[in-house]
Amino acid sequence: MKINKNDLKSAASKGVISNEQADLLWNTLSKSVSDRPGFNLVHVFYYFGALLVISSMAWFMGTAWESFGGSGIFAISSLYALAFVLFGIKLGRQAKLRVPSGLLITMGVCMTPLIVYGLQRWLDIWAFDDPGEYKSFHRWIKGGWFYMEIATIGAGLLALRYFKFPFLTAPIAFSLWYLSMDLTPILFEGNDFSFEERKWVSLVFGLLMIIGSYFVDLKTKADFAFWGYLFGTIAFWGGISMLDSNNELSRFFYFLINLSLMGTAIFLQRKVFMVFGAIGSFAYFGHLASSLFEDSALFPVALTLLGLLILYFGILLNRHGLKIETALISSMPKWMQELRPN
Repeated sequence: MKINKNDLKSAASKGVISNEQADLLWNTLSKSVSDRPGFNLVHVFYYFGALLVISSMAWFMGTAWESFGGSGIFAISSLYALAFVLFGIKLGRQAKLRVPSGLLITMGVCMTPLIVYGLQRWLDIWAFDDPGEYKSFHRWIKGGWFYMEIATIGAGLLALRYFKFPFLTAPIAFSLWYLSMDLTPILFEGNDFSFEERKWVSLVFGLLMIIGSYFVDLKTKADFAFWGYLFGTIAFWGGISMLDSNNELSRFFYFLINLSLMGTAIFLQRKVFMVFGAIGSFAYFGHLASSLFEDSALFPVALTLLGLLILYFGILLNRHGLKIETALISSMPKWMQELRPN
C-alpha cells in the first residue's frame, strides 16, 4: 500500500487525525524514507550510473583486455574494486548518501569474477577446465567458471555482513543463477550430460534459491529477498517449462504448478511468482485451445474468448482483489498466517 500526502490530508478532513498531526506524520515519514532506494529521478541516476559501470566491467569485456595478461587483469580489476569500496565507505558516513554508497560497494563486489579470472589466468589454475576468454562468461555454460561464481557469492555475503544494502543481494543471486547452470557439467562429469539433466539441475537449484530467499524474507525488514526470488523463479520456472511433456497429464500438472506459483504470489506478497505463474498458465490454455481447435475456423474465436475471459478476470481483481486476498488470508489457519513474511 502506498500513501501520499493527499491521503493524510483526506484523513484529516474526515476527522481521523488533525491537520497538524497529518503534517507532522508526513514530515516524519519523508525523513525516514529519504535514504531508501526508490523510483525517483535521483535514484534512477544512481542506479543507471552503477549499472553502466557494472555492465562495462562484466558484459562488454572484449578480447583487448586479454592483452594485459592474467596478472594485468588481476591488478587492474583489484584496484577498481578497492577504489569502489573505499569511496563507498566514505560516502556511507553521510546518511543522505547511503544509496550511492551501497551501489559503490555493490560495484566492488561485481568486480570479483574478473579479479578471480585474472588470478586464475595468471596462475593457470582452473576448477575443472580452461573456460576460455572472460567475455564467454556470460555466453557459455562451463565448469571452469565455478571459482568465479563461488568467490562472488562469498564477497557479496561478506559485504552484506558490514553493509546492510539490499541491492548487494543482486550479484549473489545472479551468481547463484549462473552456478545453477554451470553445476551441470560439474555434476555430470565434463560435457557428458544431456539437456534434460541440465533442466533438472536448474529446476532443483531454482527451488532451493526460492526456499532460501523465503527464510531471508522472514528474518529481514528491508527487501533482501527480491533478487533471490527473481533468479530462483527464473531457474525453477525455466527448468520446469522446458521439461518434456509428452502427455496431457504432465501438461496439466505443469498448469497446477503455475497455479501454485500464483497462489504463492498472494501468500508471500511477491509479484514475480504471479508473473511467471500467469505466463505458464496462459501457455497451458493456449495449448488446450490449439489442441481442441487446431486447423479450425473456431481457433481464432477460442483465443479471443480466452483473452476476454482473462481480461474480465483482471477487471474482477481490480474491483474486488483486496477483498478476495483478505478473505483468502483470513481463511488460512493461524500457523499458516504466521509463516507469511511481514
